[in-house]
Formats: sequence, structure tokens, C-alpha cells
Amino acid sequence: MKRVELFTDGASLGNPGPGGWAALLRYAGREKLLFGGEACTTNNRMELTAALEGLRALKEPCEVDLYTDSQYLQKALDEGWLERWAKNGWRTREGKPVKNQDLWQALLQAMAGHRVRFHWVRGHAGHPENGRVDREARRQAQEQKAKVQAPCPP
Repeated sequence: MKRVELFTDGASLGNPGPGGWAALLRYAGREKLLFGGEACTTNNRMELTAALEGLRALKEPCEVDLYTDSQYLQKALDEGWLERWAKNGWRTREGKPVKNQDLWQALLQAMAGHRVRFHWVRGHAGHPENGRVDREARRQAQEQKAKVQAPCPP
């Protein structure tokens, strides 16, 4: 099984606001940078989208070391939130619908067949790859902002 490194980040200018995401895949000395954005989104949605799109880009089952500065993403997987939500019909402990359920479900599907290990890295702390995907996610968010005609609804 190939071993791949995946570095991800998301950004939004406002919450909600224009947003961007970036994912850097690295395998055998080669890199591929993926990125995109949305006109009206949240930071958490962009963090999830970066991980999702990075995993979707893999063409065969892999061992994936996924690096993120999103505690939301890392804790949901490492602390079992995601499994609990699925068992509870996509409801929180308080009985409220889980936010970003569509992306969480898609992420579960994208992870199937891979061995994914999540690693949390402190954002803006000098981690070179995290800095790189952060800059690209912010650039994508700025591009979306330039296109936006009206503010996002609250």
C-alpha cells in the first residue's frame, strides 16, 4: 500500500463568508496542490472540504498521513465524535442535527479503503506545508471575495 502525506487547510473571510481550501498531496518526492473556494461558506466547511478533496484525489487504496490545523476535524475523528454522530442518526448529544453532515458523510466515504491517520499541527507556527496550504486557502478565499456581489446571509 502506498504511503501518502496529505496537508490540508481551509479559510473563510467571515463566518459565513467567502472561503477557500487547499490540499497538498505528497508521494515519492512528487507533490500535487489542489484548491478551490466557495462564495458563501464557513471555515469548518472549508477545512472539511480540503480533507475530502485530498482523499478523493487518491486513485487507489493508500496509507494516508493527514495533517490538519483544524481541531474540529481532528477531534471528530480521533475522539470518536463522528462514530457517535452516525450511530445517533446524525444528531449531537443534545439532540441537535450535526452541522456539515453532508461533508462528514462524504468524508467517511472518501476514507473507505484507505488507512488514514490524522495529525494535528498548530496553525501559523512555522510548519512549512501547513503554511503553504494556509496561504493557498486564503488566496482562494480572497478570489471568492472579489467575485461576491452581496454579503452572505447570517
